[in-house]
Amino acid sequence: MSHEYVANLHMHTPYSDGTWYHDEIAAAALRAGLDIICVTDHNVWVDGPERYYSAGDKRLLVLVGEEVHDASRQPQRNHLLVYNARRELAAFAPNPQSLIDAVSQAGGLAFLAHPFDSNVPLFDYEEISWVDWQVTGFTGLEIWNYMSSWAGLLTSRQAAVQYAFKPELGLVSPRPEVLAKWDELLVAGQHVVGIGNADAHGLEYAYWGLRRVLFPYEFLFRQINTHILTSHELSGEFGPDRLAVTEALGAGSCFVGYDGIGTTRGFRFTCHHERASQGMGSVVDNRAGVTLQVVAPAPCQIRMIHNGVEIGSWKDVTSATQILPARTTGAIRVEAWRNHLGQARGWIFSNPIYLI
Repeated sequence: MSHEYVANLHMHTPYSDGTWYHDEIAAAALRAGLDIICVTDHNVWVDGPERYYSAGDKRLLVLVGEEVHDASRQPQRNHLLVYNARRELAAFAPNPQSLIDAVSQAGGLAFLAHPFDSNVPLFDYEEISWVDWQVTGFTGLEIWNYMSSWAGLLTSRQAAVQYAFKPELGLVSPRPEVLAKWDELLVAGQHVVGIGNADAHGLEYAYWGLRRVLFPYEFLFRQINTHILTSHELSGEFGPDRLAVTEALGAGSCFVGYDGIGTTRGFRFTCHHERASQGMGSVVDNRAGVTLQVVAPAPCQIRMIHNGVEIGSWKDVTSATQILPARTTGAIRVEAWRNHLGQARGWIFSNPIYLI
């Protein structure tokens, strides 16, 4: 039996370019119903704030990571989210492969942040995509970054005003380029974990006579999250729980949920075979055929994708089953789409199950 915890793993404090400190962010996360957050300030690992925070009968596991990039590089590129390294790694930023290797040596996890970003000339913003794709050994990709997706909508002043006040009108799914790259890496035989985050800063924007905090931390924590499935219930002891969460995340026992259009708690994607039932991130020896099962928390369209190709689609369902013959190999992942405000939107993106 797996235990589900809702996490957001990309945000900032005044130690870099955010506005709230860890205790204020933790209070917002508790109000939003999160179970886990990881604060990832730019090029600094802040020692001290990691612990459990609580409010009433609710508790929140607060972790501290780092978003590492070469600050001297112009234009900016190659931001790496580092989890569980337990020390600052910004010194390795000029060489992305050396940085990833250092994360691995420290026992951490390395995720390529907002791998496909957009220029926004209207606000003199230059995109910060990942460009050094020859690197190896990273844990995964941030397949959906809320703020990066929102920035991609700002193609005119009219669009900027519209999506500043109603971002849900424009946010549809992860960028197609990200999903295509993810499938490309999976087809090449890599195990790549997909996560989704807020990239929260709590900044106040002032343009054209308007001044407001467009995306408060609490609002963003209710939008795109990573749901982590652990093999046992978290105990409330910080050290063992940090390890359990890190192990599940590194294994890909998680999925990305757009909770802003409906809670995604309860989604499951499992593989059943002659020996056992296994979940996302698992490697399954397909000697005798397998049955793949999907369970969603509300009616939606379920798409099953094998090595980048759709092999099944079910509309307006809460579950789906697909049988694959023996010796079928490769990565299989699931997408769930849901109608919201008159448009189909990506709702859930599972991590793969790997058949060998």
